[in-house]
Amino acid sequence: MAEQDRTCETCDSATCLLKTRKTSETQEDFLERQAVGRRMCQIKHKILVLSGKGGVGKSTVAVNLAVSLVLANKRVGLLDIDVHGPSVPRLLGLDGRAVEGTGTAILPVQYTENLKVMSIGFLLQRREDAVIWRGPMKFAIIKQFLKDVEWGALDYLIVDSPPGTGDEPLSIAQLIPEADGAIVVTTPQEIAVADVRRCITFCRQINLRVIGVIENMSGLVCPHCGKTVEVFKSGGGKHMAREMGVLFLGSIPIDPQIVDASDAGTPYVEKFAGTESARAFQQAIAPILALGVKEKPPA
Repeated sequence: MAEQDRTCETCDSATCLLKTRKTSETQEDFLERQAVGRRMCQIKHKILVLSGKGGVGKSTVAVNLAVSLVLANKRVGLLDIDVHGPSVPRLLGLDGRAVEGTGTAILPVQYTENLKVMSIGFLLQRREDAVIWRGPMKFAIIKQFLKDVEWGALDYLIVDSPPGTGDEPLSIAQLIPEADGAIVVTTPQEIAVADVRRCITFCRQINLRVIGVIENMSGLVCPHCGKTVEVFKSGGGKHMAREMGVLFLGSIPIDPQIVDASDAGTPYVEKFAGTESARAFQQAIAPILALGVKEKPPA
């Protein structure tokens, strides 16, 4: 049965947990869980992008991952659940765009025909507005993004989560228990790698598969001589991945054009497809595109 035609009433899955109410949940909670499930059933793969520390380029990785999937002819949704610092609209040049509704659903913002985007940034009147919310409010808005946004039939939903192991990543993991797993982003230096270790431990404690680790800002390729300068050292993410027993997906060198592309609201892999950093990025996400990776250390 096609994803867009499936409903809880017509689903023929004998193991679907949405059909029956749990003994521990109210009727209202059961109906909301079903509503989230109906949306998510139309999406083949759900991937969370996490980091243990801020400033490692996680949102840039999430955006370029989503765009790379679109360039591979996939239908993609990109959900930004960073309530306090939503940067996805800016990275895609969508600042100032507002969401529309149908009366029964919220329509995500279209970046391209095959890329739908949702972020709390679209709900703010001004870019500098601050969102001052505690945990329950964050959980409620994340659930609304899953339950009420008309994502439609997608191949992938990429979720850009804020750094750390707090309310937002825990909420999304609870709301999408069938997620394929998490991609964890780090930079090479030990102060970042140490926090990423905790992020991997967090994933394991909540039974969220770790798809792999990407080491971002791994050396600077000089545009003049071509030599690599290890600004933040290199190899820390690869060593940590081996130590933690997870797949290392690759290293992304620093490229000043990444900053230019991000500030201009144009995804780097789209604008600078032929550069060394873009090729490194494409190589790093190849196992993610295949979704055939397993949680194991590199050879």
